[in-house]
Parts: sequence; structure tokens; C-alpha cells
Amino acid sequence: MTKRGAIVLFAACAFLLVACSKQPPESLSLTTSSIYDPYAGTAPAIDPVGQVQTGSITTPDGRVRTYRLYVPTAAEAGGRLPLLVALHGGLGWGAQFATNSGFDGLAEANRFIVVYPDGTNNRPDDTRLLTWNGGLCCRPAADQQVDDVGFLRSLIDRLEAEQPVDSRRVLAAGHSNGAILAYRLACELSDQILAIGVQSGVIGVPCHPSQPVSVFHLHGLADSNIPIDGGRGSGPSAVEFPSPREAASGFAALDGCQAGPIEQSDASNADVRSRLWSQCAGGSTVRFVTVAGASHAWMGHPTSAQNLVGPPYMALDASRAIWSFLAGVAAR
Repeated sequence: MTKRGAIVLFAACAFLLVACSKQPPESLSLTTSSIYDPYAGTAPAIDPVGQVQTGSITTPDGRVRTYRLYVPTAAEAGGRLPLLVALHGGLGWGAQFATNSGFDGLAEANRFIVVYPDGTNNRPDDTRLLTWNGGLCCRPAADQQVDDVGFLRSLIDRLEAEQPVDSRRVLAAGHSNGAILAYRLACELSDQILAIGVQSGVIGVPCHPSQPVSVFHLHGLADSNIPIDGGRGSGPSAVEFPSPREAASGFAALDGCQAGPIEQSDASNADVRSRLWSQCAGGSTVRFVTVAGASHAWMGHPTSAQNLVGPPYMALDASRAIWSFLAGVAAR
């Protein structure tokens, strides 16, 4: 049997174990708290006084692609830092997501490098209103079969060569179309990506990761752009989406998680509910968090696109919650 065949067989067996377990194993209930702390192990964002750089790279499909990079002042002290690849949503762009997410301030406070790549559209010189090819979505990148996975592989390789990046701690975050691409990275770039953290996404490609990838998925129950139970979204993509719940549970099976899901709650916010899968291959973890009343907008941060994504839910900071999970994985 090939290595990939063994992985697929192992994942299938794990999926059956998860699906047939009506409740978490007793050992999990004794060792895992029923309380979910979304910001555990993180410091709040501070003034980002590090270096902002911009750059471009020619990709395997012959396109010139651009990105924005933030390097915190901690890099001056030496040593290797985690790298976060932050993927904007559909019709967004890198600098816009830097402003909307506030990841620069978190990077300064928590000692990591963050890069904001730019997607593409039908006009090669346009730097705004961009999309990603996540497989299932979104136009025009998906229509043109843009090689975004190849772009990000090349970008990660460059940053590992030019910046103090710890190649063992490369992480990805994404919103909406960017979340769909982050899942694609977990499926197709698992040799480089340790973990992903997303808000409002689904898996849009056949998924066969060569290595386990930890997954954090945040989703609003009032999200009409990518409905929690699947179906046609209200956004401009006009896509029939699978249920986001299937993305998390599917990755729990792919990662061979043997314990969970265990239900957890946020003691300070009754809107927030978490499902956690653990004891997964390679020490990976999967967490799926839902927020009652939350729309498609990036949680905890103002948006200028409420007509497209709805009003942002402000009682949970998606950026800090995602970084809490990713940092925990990177510290193992």
C-alpha cells in the first residue's frame, strides 16, 4: 500500500470512529474543559511599529503577483518567528485585509510575521476587488484557473529565504473566499502549512493532505453569504455551498482525530459555542466555533462593505481568536 493510500485508509477509519461515537470518550471528558477561551495565550493588539514592505513575485503560471508584508520589531532581536499568510475575502485585497483584520497589531504584540497576498481579477493591473481560486469559488480567479497554490508556495519559499521565518511554523488565515483558499492550502500544501484558521469558509476541492493540518473554523449562524447549513449564498459569487460544518468534521476525519467532538461554551459570551476534536494524527487539532447572530463580516472589526457582508458582530475578535488557536498549535 502507498503512503497516501495508508493515510486515506487511516482517515476513513477515523471518520467512522467519529461518526459512530455518540459522545466523547470518557478520557476526553476528564482531561478537556467544557469552557472555551477564545483568546487563550495571546496578548491584545498594540501599535504596529514594525516594518511594512510591499513586493512582487513571478509565479509558475507566468503572472506577476503582489503582496504586503509586516515584520514586527521582535525580528530585530534575532531568532525565527512564525509566519502567518493572511488571505483577504472575495472583492478584497491585501492592504484592505490588513486594515480590516488588525493582524499587524497582533503580530507586534505576539511576535509573528504576517504577509497579505493579493488575489487577481480580469484586469491585470488592478490592485483592488480581487478573488482567489479556491476550486469551488470565486470568479474570476476560479474561471481562469489561476494557480494561487503555486503563488503561495513560491511566496512562502521567498519569505523563508529573505526573512527570519521559522519554516516549521507557517500558518494561514482567511476570510470567505480567502477561507476557501486556506482550506485548499491545507489540502494541497500540507507539507508547508502547519495549521489554518478561517472565518466563513468551506472546502472547495477534493482534499488529500499528505500530512495532518490543524484547523480552526469560525462561522456566524446569521451568515447568509455562506449559510451554516449550506446552499446558495447571498453574495455575488452565486455559488451553491456545502455546509461549513462538513469542512470541520471532514478535516477531523482526515486528521484521524480519535476523540470528540466535545461541546464547549464561552463563559463570557453565550452566543459562542465550540466543538473540539483532539487526539489527532501528528498532534493536530480541529475546532469549529459558531456565533449566534453573527453575519458574514469579519468579527470584531468595522467594515466598509456592510451591503455585501452584513454588520460585523463586535463581541468576538475573529483575528485574536484565530491567532490564539494557531499560536497554540505552533507552540507544540
